[in-house]
Amino acid sequence: MNGGTGGGLTLAEKILARAAGLEAVVPGQIVDGRVDLAMMHEQGAQTVGPFHEMGAERVWDPDRVVIAIDHWVPASTEGAAVLHQILRKFAREQHLPHFYDVGRHGICHQILAEDGWVVPGDLAVGTDSHTNMLGAMGAVAAGIGPTEMAAVLALGKIWLKVPPTIRVHVTGRLGPGVTAKDLVLKVLGEIRTTGATYKAVEFSGPTIAALPMTDRFTVCNMTTEMGAKCGMIGADSVTTEYLRPIAKHAMHPAAADADARYERTVEVDVDGMPPMVACPYSPDNVRPLPEVVGEHVRVDQVFLGSCTNARIEDLREGARILKGQKVHAGVRYIVSPASTKIYQQALKEGLIEVFTEAGAVFTNSSCSACFGGNMGILAPDETCASSSNRNFPGRMGAKEARIYLMSPAATAATAIRGEITDPREYL
Repeated sequence: MNGGTGGGLTLAEKILARAAGLEAVVPGQIVDGRVDLAMMHEQGAQTVGPFHEMGAERVWDPDRVVIAIDHWVPASTEGAAVLHQILRKFAREQHLPHFYDVGRHGICHQILAEDGWVVPGDLAVGTDSHTNMLGAMGAVAAGIGPTEMAAVLALGKIWLKVPPTIRVHVTGRLGPGVTAKDLVLKVLGEIRTTGATYKAVEFSGPTIAALPMTDRFTVCNMTTEMGAKCGMIGADSVTTEYLRPIAKHAMHPAAADADARYERTVEVDVDGMPPMVACPYSPDNVRPLPEVVGEHVRVDQVFLGSCTNARIEDLREGARILKGQKVHAGVRYIVSPASTKIYQQALKEGLIEVFTEAGAVFTNSSCSACFGGNMGILAPDETCASSSNRNFPGRMGAKEARIYLMSPAATAATAIRGEITDPREYL
């Protein structure tokens, strides 16, 4: 379906115009945007050298910079320890007060979300591709490289091209056992991994309006797998209620114009949609989960974690299915909360006990098994069912390993059965 052809602005265009101090912008236009929030994790260590080489002496605004240790927590290799050391030294030298070191740690995107660092109307950038997740706040949030970040730290601005926007309009009601993860997998199967390359993906419709913030984060997070520059959901009462007690700076919400110009509109109806699964070796190799269940795919490892799906609601869903059950013999079930706060909440609610009594391994909060560089690395010819966002060859270890992407509920059901399972069987 073609998008609107009027003269109005999309949500991304509205926010980028504000950041650039302009009345309006158009796709393809180059703008110099004022950054509201800059985030770095371990990859940000590669920013420090260029920052000094370009002659910068001080970060433009220490209160607008957040650093989070999240991939290797605590450091599991000498290389990781060096990255951490570089960031700690930089934070001390630059008097950066918002450093989430080991003990306060968590996945960088989750920290930005739960501590209110990104608010409606912001232009936020981070040294990780899944910074898109924060677009759920009604912001433009995008991943950038370390050299780009060095310039942002020095100047507080970023030079970028205004992306065209794909609108995803979602209607219908998610059925029992069908989640926001299933919804975004369905959309990913439609748009594909290159269908939104350097474009904004703006979600709208009554189904999106009904989603709580935790689900909106999941939806925007996986626009990265569509190739998108940013994924966005317009701010509404759900957003402002979530942010009101935690927002670190003033909100300046924007809304797409009724006659906004979209490159195209993708219509999705979730009525009757079953749970979905992305099969090897691409996040857009999406099929209805019941079809895959019929193939009796055995698994060696199951992972409930990542910035996509490791919030407290996800852990509760997994624990609800796992309670009173046992992890199948021969299956490793790794559960990693997205932040220290979520870990503490899981402890208070007894969720950690549920997982460990069932035979799962509950880890500290980090990226964990998602990126294949810390714990939970797969051997050749192993199969993993994961609530994470990518299943390309080599993503979680050996390039010969197979990864199936699914909802947290589906990971729990799969861990019990030892093969890919529809979570609705346990509801």
